[in-house]
Amino acid sequence: MQSIVPVLMLWSVLFPARQWVSPTQSLDVTCKSPTPVTLILSDFTGSTIAPTGPAELRDGQSVDVKTLYPTLAKAGTYLLFAVPSKPGEMVSPANFIGTPIVIGVRDDKRLGAPTGAMVTRVQPLQFVEMTTDAGTMTIALYYDAASVTVDNFLKLTDQGFYDGLIFHTILPGFTIQGGDPKGDGTGGPGYSIDAEFSTRTHEAGVLSMSRMRDPLEDPATGVGPRQEFANSAGSQFFICLDYKHTQQYDRYYTAFGKVVGAREAVNQIAAVPLADPKQGRPVKAPMIQKMTVKNVDPEHNPYKGIVNFGEKR
Repeated sequence: MQSIVPVLMLWSVLFPARQWVSPTQSLDVTCKSPTPVTLILSDFTGSTIAPTGPAELRDGQSVDVKTLYPTLAKAGTYLLFAVPSKPGEMVSPANFIGTPIVIGVRDDKRLGAPTGAMVTRVQPLQFVEMTTDAGTMTIALYYDAASVTVDNFLKLTDQGFYDGLIFHTILPGFTIQGGDPKGDGTGGPGYSIDAEFSTRTHEAGVLSMSRMRDPLEDPATGVGPRQEFANSAGSQFFICLDYKHTQQYDRYYTAFGKVVGAREAVNQIAAVPLADPKQGRPVKAPMIQKMTVKNVDPEHNPYKGIVNFGEKR
């Protein structure tokens, strides 16, 4: 797993002092840019938030972003951009430089915990490239809807967990499923994570976490899974192929990302010959050769269409 220093070095323009910040601590960010930049904060949809004062930084200057943007005291997922400052011109997130920062302000969801934000996670905006026997997929992540799941997926990817694993279940027109170290649908990383059901839909290309199905759950009647079943995901994920068949998973499974751009690799995997069509067992299971975490930059930004970065000047 990458250490904190190499990760921060890749951010290139904005350097946060910490990657976890308590409610009583400042969220200090230092600028490392030869030209002045203006900070722009938005929510994860791309709606910008007005600062309380000047948001321009010069090389070596630091600012407490929580003081500049008091809205960071509220739970939510935010993006911090560095945009070159040019006199007389409006700044736009579309012109960002370096890597945007994801600021995730999380509520304390423990039973009996006081209300209010508990901790702030500060990390680079990243995506994942999945190289398979059928080609490469580019995966954008839903930091806003499934922050814990995204953290887990990035950690496992960065540690090489998925490299060499297979897509063990293929159901044409429905889903393709992988991420099991045993390769038969029964394995995982040795732990489970909490479910993060949300309003994100299971449309074609969406990645969602596999889990044990509760025999009592029934989307048709609104009966959800019991806790031990809802919170049984670990490493296995599936990619949706057709929303007509996968919309039943909405609000019942954790959608945490999406294959963006070309989906030839997804379609090729979905079309491989099956030894057992009923169970979705392929004759020769397609392999995940390598999964890589990459930082977003102006030349590599798969979040267009998911986050509104504004229009270029």
